[in-house]
Amino acid sequence: MKVYSVSEITRGIKGLLEDQFSEVWIEGEISNFKPASSGHFYFSLKDEQAQIRAVMFRGSNLKLKFRPENGLHVLAYGRVSVYEMRGEYQVILEHLEPKGAGALQLAFEQLKKKLEEEGLFDEGRKRPIPFLPSRVGIVTSPTGAVIRDMIHVLSRRFPNVQILLDPVAVQGDGAAAEIAAAVRRMGEREDIDVLIVARGGGSMEDLWAFNEEIVARVIAECPIPVISAVGHETDFTIADFTADMRAPTPSAAAELAVPVKEDLLQDLEAQRRRLRQSIDQTVENLRLHLKRWEAFFRDPGRRLAELLLRLDHLRERLMGLVEHRLEMLRERLKGVQKHLDSLNPLAILERGYAVVTPEGGSRPLRRAGEVRDGERLKIRLYEGELSAVASLPRGNGKT
Repeated sequence: MKVYSVSEITRGIKGLLEDQFSEVWIEGEISNFKPASSGHFYFSLKDEQAQIRAVMFRGSNLKLKFRPENGLHVLAYGRVSVYEMRGEYQVILEHLEPKGAGALQLAFEQLKKKLEEEGLFDEGRKRPIPFLPSRVGIVTSPTGAVIRDMIHVLSRRFPNVQILLDPVAVQGDGAAAEIAAAVRRMGEREDIDVLIVARGGGSMEDLWAFNEEIVARVIAECPIPVISAVGHETDFTIADFTADMRAPTPSAAAELAVPVKEDLLQDLEAQRRRLRQSIDQTVENLRLHLKRWEAFFRDPGRRLAELLLRLDHLRERLMGLVEHRLEMLRERLKGVQKHLDSLNPLAILERGYAVVTPEGGSRPLRRAGEVRDGERLKIRLYEGELSAVASLPRGNGKT
């Protein structure tokens, strides 16, 4: 009977597995994802019934356009290996792609969500495009229809505008770094008023340089306003969201960057005519005013006499109005006085009537039945008061 050591068994299993599964495609869900400080990715691939450890070394995962995350369903390519120190088998992966959605689309959505949460898309941080820039910077390819069309549009709309091009590669390896460096250089200049970052249409892969985080961040940090014009009207890139303005096409960006010089000249001419009319009217008003003063100074005595006569006339009118008003107030006062006199109790007493109250009381007596025989009474006349004693006749109860 042959007795194997642990190392021999492990080495034998390692050889069998690596020979049998040297190239495998595995479909599963990522779990326990842990990026190491070394840059390697460690995680598990699982399905409903089993799981397997996986590792993707830094040299391979740097090629990924998206970032793996727990719960993501993926297709993975690699080889099965055994880690002899622990006697565990695992899959060493060389390629990873999302199942269903493409890797580029997933990477786009991940970066978009990340930058949006950081506030780089907020409208409040976007700056207005200057109305009339003297110099326009452009970051794009130096060849092709894009730069020709933009120069044509800018020159046609405003021939005086200066154009400064920083040529870059707009797709392929290293394009994102070139674009970011060019935007940074343009932002450091003090003679550029607005910057256009542009590229013609293409597939998502062709436009990918403008979806890289390095480009998005440098556009957001650029000290001068940036117009993003990448692809066609239906194409959207991360650069569009971080720029101060998105243009549907590069030609449209050129139109947004500068106004039409001829339109401005027409507006200026209209403003000049209105200003001239206003000045002419002001001068005419001053001329008429001056003529009146000239007439006054030619014969000041006559003019002064006319003013004095007018002053007397106004004084008489004023006095008449005042007297009329006073008369109306007198008549109203007489009516009020008459009404008050009619309500005054003394006016009634003056006609011979008297007010009788019990002595020590204040309520006037109106009926004989309110008085007791022998009760002392106080009689108020128009002038003075009298005292009396009530004497009730026998039989009728009346005084």
